[in-house]
Amino acid sequence: MAQRTADLTPLLAPGRIGPVRLDNRVLMSAMDMNLSVDGVIEAEDVEHFVSRAAGGTGMIITGCCSVGYPAGSTSTKEPGLSSDHFIPGLRALADGVHDAGSKLCVQMVHHGKVARIDTVSDRPLQVASAPQSSYDMSALADNTPAELGRMGAVTGGKTPTYHEVTLDDIAEITRQYVAAARRVREAGADAVEIHCAHGYLLSGFLSRADNRRTDEYGGSLENRARFACEVIAAVKGAVGDDLAVLVRVSGREFGEAGGLSTDEAARAARMFESAGADAIDVTGWGRNPFSNFTDGPLPDRLGAFVDLAAVVKESVSIPVITVGRVLPEVGAAAIADGKADFVAMGRQLLADPDLVNKLRAGTPERVRPCINCYVCVQENFWDDVPVCAVNPALGNDGAAPLTLTKAPESKKVVVVGAGPAGLETARIAAQRGHRVTVLDKSDRLGGTLWFSALTTPANYPLLDWLRTETARLGVEIRLNTEATPAAIAELAPDAVIVATGAVRDRPAIPGGDLPHVHTGDTMRALMTGVGDTAGQTWYLRVAGRLGKLTGLTKTPARIAALTRKILPVGKDVVVIGGSLVGLELAEFLAERGRNVTLLHDNQQLGLPMALPRRWTAVRRAKEAGVTIHRHARPVRITASSVEFKEAITDKRGQVVDTKSSSVPASMVIMAAGVSAAAPLAQRLDGLVPEVHVVGDAGSVDYIQGAIHSAWQVASAL
Repeated sequence: MAQRTADLTPLLAPGRIGPVRLDNRVLMSAMDMNLSVDGVIEAEDVEHFVSRAAGGTGMIITGCCSVGYPAGSTSTKEPGLSSDHFIPGLRALADGVHDAGSKLCVQMVHHGKVARIDTVSDRPLQVASAPQSSYDMSALADNTPAELGRMGAVTGGKTPTYHEVTLDDIAEITRQYVAAARRVREAGADAVEIHCAHGYLLSGFLSRADNRRTDEYGGSLENRARFACEVIAAVKGAVGDDLAVLVRVSGREFGEAGGLSTDEAARAARMFESAGADAIDVTGWGRNPFSNFTDGPLPDRLGAFVDLAAVVKESVSIPVITVGRVLPEVGAAAIADGKADFVAMGRQLLADPDLVNKLRAGTPERVRPCINCYVCVQENFWDDVPVCAVNPALGNDGAAPLTLTKAPESKKVVVVGAGPAGLETARIAAQRGHRVTVLDKSDRLGGTLWFSALTTPANYPLLDWLRTETARLGVEIRLNTEATPAAIAELAPDAVIVATGAVRDRPAIPGGDLPHVHTGDTMRALMTGVGDTAGQTWYLRVAGRLGKLTGLTKTPARIAALTRKILPVGKDVVVIGGSLVGLELAEFLAERGRNVTLLHDNQQLGLPMALPRRWTAVRRAKEAGVTIHRHARPVRITASSVEFKEAITDKRGQVVDTKSSSVPASMVIMAAGVSAAAPLAQRLDGLVPEVHVVGDAGSVDYIQGAIHSAWQVASAL
C-alpha cells in the first residue's frame, strides 16, 4: 500500500500556531461525541480525547462548544461555554490532554439555523436572513420509520422559526464569544477555534446564499465577513497571546447557487488574518445534508479539501490546516507540496487513536484504517454517541486496554474462517497471548471483505491491516483447508471460534437454478476463479480461471480496473435485492456499461448502510443509470428475462394495486436471501471444550458486526 512506502516525515515535524508550539503536524479535527451532560464535560468525554492525545496527536480540537448555551446550541450533549459553571469540566479536559503530552483547542460555535435546542425550547433560530428555500428531503424515502422517528425526536417534532439578528444581537453574540474564550483560557486550554463554516451563524453571514441583508453586514464580501472579523478581533483582543486563535472556513460550499466560492473563502481568510487569526482551518460544506453530506463536511473522497486549502494558503501568511478524509500519506503529501501546514483528522483518529505514535515508531502499516462507512457520523443525526465499525472501543475508550491485557492462561484457539470476524478474533486472541490457528477453505484471506472491496475500495485497507497484524502476532493461517469436525478435533483446541459467514441461498422461485442466476458466492467464484463454478456459462468459467492464472484477480483493485475494459457478462443484468450489497453492486455494473435493473421488495434501499452513505449510494446508482423498482417481487426467471410483480403505492406509501412486468436479463444476481447460520458450531458440540460464533455466521451485521462481535468474544477468551 502507498501508506507503507510514502514519506510520512512531514507529519512528524514540529510546528507553531501563533503562540502555541506543537510536537507534530497532526491535529484532531472536531468530531462531536455527544457525551456531555447539559453542557458539562464529563469523564467519558475527557477519556475519549485523552486517548487521542496519548496516541501522539499534536493538538486536540474539541467538538462544537456552544458560546451561548443553551441558546444557539444544537444539543444538550455538547459542551457549553456560556457560564463559569462549565469551567471545571473544561479544566479537567485541558489537564488530561496536557498530561498526555498534547495541546487542547476548544471549538467555539453559535449554531444559528441548525440550533435544534432553540427549536425545542420554542426560541426562533438566529440567522443572518430568513431562509427562502427548504431542503430537498426526498432522500428520506430511504430512511426507516424508526430512523425518522429518532431524527424527529431531536426537535420534538417542532417546526423551526427564524429571527434575523439585529445590530444589538450581533454585539451580544460577539460578547458571548469573548466571554467563552476567557473561560477557555481560565480552564488552561491552549487555543480556540472560531467556527465560520458548515452553515452555522457566522457562516450564514459569510455566504451569499444565506445573507440577503442590506445593512453593513450584507452585500459585499467585506460586509458579509464583518461579523466574523469583529468576533475574531474581539477574541484576540481579549486573550492576546495566551491562546492561539484558529478560524474555520469552508473552502467551498457545495450543492446550491450562491454558496461560498473558493475565491471568496481565500479573500475572507485574508480578512480573518488581518483581524487577528493565527491559523485558518479549511473545510468544505454540502449545503443540503440529505443530498451532498458526503461532499462536505465529511467527504467520501480522499484529500477532498486539500486543493481548497492550497488556494487559501496562497492568500495568507499564517498556517493553513487541511481536513477532509486525510489519511497519513495524503496529509504528508499536502504538507510536502506546500498545500497546507497542518492536517486535521477526524474519523481516522476515531478508528485509531494511536496513529501518530505508530508513525513515529516507523510502523505506518499498523495504523488501523477508517473505512469511510459513516457509521460514526450517523449517530449525530439523532444526537447519540458515535460508534466506529472498526474500533469497538470508541465511546468506551477505557475498555481498549482489555484487548492488550494478557489472558490468565494461554489457550490453543482455532478460528474457522478468514473473513473480518475471523481475522479480528485471531488478532485480539493472539495479542492476549493465545496460540491461534485460522482455517479457511479459500485460497485467500478476507472472505466477503475481500469481495466487498470490488464495489467499496475503502474496505481493502482493513483487510490489509488485518493481514499485517495477524502475521506480526504469529497467527498460523492455513488456507485451502476444509475445517471438518475431525480436522478440528485433531488440533485439540481449547476453544473454537466459528466465523464462517452468512449463508446465501438461491431464490426459491421458478428459474432460480438457471446457470445465469448467481448468488454472492457464485459471483465471487466467477470473479476470482476460486470456488464452485460448475453449471455456469463457459465463458464466465474461463474468465475466472484465466484471471486466477494470470494473477489479475489477486486484488479487488485489479478486478475493478480490468472489468472497466473486459466484463464477461451480458448487456442486461437484473439485481434482486437492494440492500447494502445489491445497491452497490448495481452501481458497479452500471458504471461498466451494463443495463442494470434493481428489484427491491421493500421501500428503503441501502440498508443497513449508515445514513449519509446510503443517501449518496442511492443517488449515485440512479446517476449511473440503474433502473430501480421498489416493492418489487420476482415471480419467475427465464433464460432471457425476469418477471416480477410491483406494488403501486399512494402518496402515503400504502399499497393500492399491483402490476406485472418483465425485464430482459442475460445475468441475474441474487443479492437478497442472506441469513446467519453456523452448522459447524452444532457439529462441534461435545468435541471441543468451548465454541463461539462471531460475525455474519451469528448475526448478519456486515463489517461492524464482524469486528464488534470478534472484540466481545476474543476479549473474554
